[in-house]
Amino acid sequence: MKNIRNFCIIAHIDHGKSTLADRLLEDTKTIGARDMQAQVLDDMDLEREKGITIKSHAIQINYPYKGEQYVLNLIDTPGHVDFSYEVSRALAACEGALLLVDASQGIQAQTISNLYLAIDNNLEIIPVINKIDMDGAMIPEVTDQIVDLIGCKPEEILHASGKSGIGIFEILAAIIERIPAPSGDPQAPLQALIFDSVFNSFRGIIIYYRIMNGTITKGQKVKFIATGQEYDATEIGVLKLGMEAKNHVGCGDVGYIITGIKNAKEVKVGDTLTQSGSTVDRINGFEEVKPMVFAGIFPVETDAFEELRDCMEKLQLNDASLTFELETSQALGFGFRCGFLGLLHMEIIQERLEREFNQTVITTVPNVSFIAYTTKKERIDVNNPAEMPDSTKLDRIEEPYIKAQIITQSDYIGNIMTLCLGKRGILMGQSYLTATRVELTFEMPLTEIVFDFYDKLKSQTRGYASFDYHPIGYRDADIVRMDILLNNEKVDALGCLIHRSRAQDFGRKLCEKLKELLTRQQFQISIQAAIGAKVIARENISAMRKDVTAKCYGGDISRKRKLLEKQKEGKKRMRQIGNVEIPQEAFLAVLKLD
Repeated sequence: MKNIRNFCIIAHIDHGKSTLADRLLEDTKTIGARDMQAQVLDDMDLEREKGITIKSHAIQINYPYKGEQYVLNLIDTPGHVDFSYEVSRALAACEGALLLVDASQGIQAQTISNLYLAIDNNLEIIPVINKIDMDGAMIPEVTDQIVDLIGCKPEEILHASGKSGIGIFEILAAIIERIPAPSGDPQAPLQALIFDSVFNSFRGIIIYYRIMNGTITKGQKVKFIATGQEYDATEIGVLKLGMEAKNHVGCGDVGYIITGIKNAKEVKVGDTLTQSGSTVDRINGFEEVKPMVFAGIFPVETDAFEELRDCMEKLQLNDASLTFELETSQALGFGFRCGFLGLLHMEIIQERLEREFNQTVITTVPNVSFIAYTTKKERIDVNNPAEMPDSTKLDRIEEPYIKAQIITQSDYIGNIMTLCLGKRGILMGQSYLTATRVELTFEMPLTEIVFDFYDKLKSQTRGYASFDYHPIGYRDADIVRMDILLNNEKVDALGCLIHRSRAQDFGRKLCEKLKELLTRQQFQISIQAAIGAKVIARENISAMRKDVTAKCYGGDISRKRKLLEKQKEGKKRMRQIGNVEIPQEAFLAVLKLD
């Protein structure tokens, strides 16, 4: 055990985690030259295309150092704020972390929040300045920032470049010398923390764990504490580039187990694995995930509902931060109400359903969770507009607030102030980290951030601002339910909960957008946005005119009038029974409104 080291790499987006992991694997000969490629641990096409890590990946490195053989378990983590749950799970399985900071960009918001996560888990932090060979590298400034943040000595900070391979062996030496070996009792009953799982259509569910106490042997009976179910360990082993089977995995190590479980509900990430008949306590791994953004996901064909449910369960295994429950909609039939950690997370889930499971789905307008109090003092959690109680029975409504940290260059303070104050933000603090970098702290309603805040922040600051947030509770707000009516029929999938001051403007834009997207019919279509009985915006799509008098040559005007009257009757009947098809683009258009 004294030669095992478990560590992960944490950093802000695009500070070079995956590239550094590539160099560590290449220089220690963990991966042969033939298998080597950029972002080798990112095995989804989606991760390569977007250049981001979505999943944490574990891999074992064998490395000789000063005449002894060491086993290093590396877990590469995502950097985006929407995947911070992945990071917290990886940290629970480690004793140390490499904190990467880009030499040309310095410390950013996600660097700080990931660092605090690591400190909460009592990890040994090794600061590394990455990309030191870039033209814009500001090594002395970044060194000062790290010293201020962590309180370490300047000589403890390592300098490296993931792309050209500078400083890799110094990092490996620091991992072995600074990170403590895992503590645990190999003779005690088995106690292992499950930190990830994937679904394999041939072998069932593959579970990744980190052993805290005891050892696990092939063929022994194991038990999941949360469900109380027992299974045989059909295959166990460690994670190299693929899976490498072993007869036993020792205390302190990271490995995988296959028990032939096919049902996704029987495995919970964060659960504890133990041997049959033992009464060990559950490990306090990480808290339950709290979704921030809710949206409905519905199959395009109503018959495909059961298939979509299977796919969602399999996807939840691989992404434990996805939560979902059943929902029905008048316009879209049966589907799911899903909780996501953010808008990027929602986009990724939708992409993965299409790519990995061939499911085409309709996603409704995303919103956040409100708390409504009725006049009878009942508390109702409102996750979608349909659950909002009637305004006559409503006493007050509370919306979730977040504390947002924005780190940027001082030139862009004005732009950020304008953006955040326009989104009902309250400036709480402003502090200069260096002469040119400033940290702004705002308290803001989460509703305002859900749509396009991140994109706007990037465009207002030319990509130089970094953003991180965490929830701080609920506050009273003037939230109303805005319905969209087509021909006086409510379309529940387009309804939304919105602040009263923004409703009229948003309603007008939405009606204009729907007017562009809906196809014209033989009758006039009215599009209305309404709060209760009060219509706040309206657009009309005029009817297509079919020339019924074309076949009428000459003769008296009354013959033409007779045909026009007949057409008028038909249009009247059509308007009563005709229904309006809503294209998928209409649901997505709401997200792209300015």
